[in-house]
Amino acid sequence: MAHGQYGVDLDALDQVIKELNHVLKEMGDSTSTATNSTYLPKGALGEGFTEESLLYGAHGKVKGDIEKMMHMVEGLIDTFGKKSSKVRGAYQDAEADNSMNLK
Repeated sequence: MAHGQYGVDLDALDQVIKELNHVLKEMGDSTSTATNSTYLPKGALGEGFTEESLLYGAHGKVKGDIEKMMHMVEGLIDTFGKKSSKVRGAYQDAEADNSMNLK
């Protein structure tokens, strides 16, 4: 490569995209757990005590906050993965155009 030129490692971009997709899959499992497996059934801790409604309300709020954060992080990772894939495609197209122009 001559001085002043740049190069892009498409294999490295492929690896980034692959790893981001893996993180998304793992997050999907965690998000599913946060949504479906973190509940506190009424009466599980007893009934009729003074703090009962506060406890269940706090649990519901924290559960909702966790679900919201998980979806936000998933969205960021998905967006970054899609942008990385788009950049990879653009560089691949540019390399193909350059090699055709050199012939």
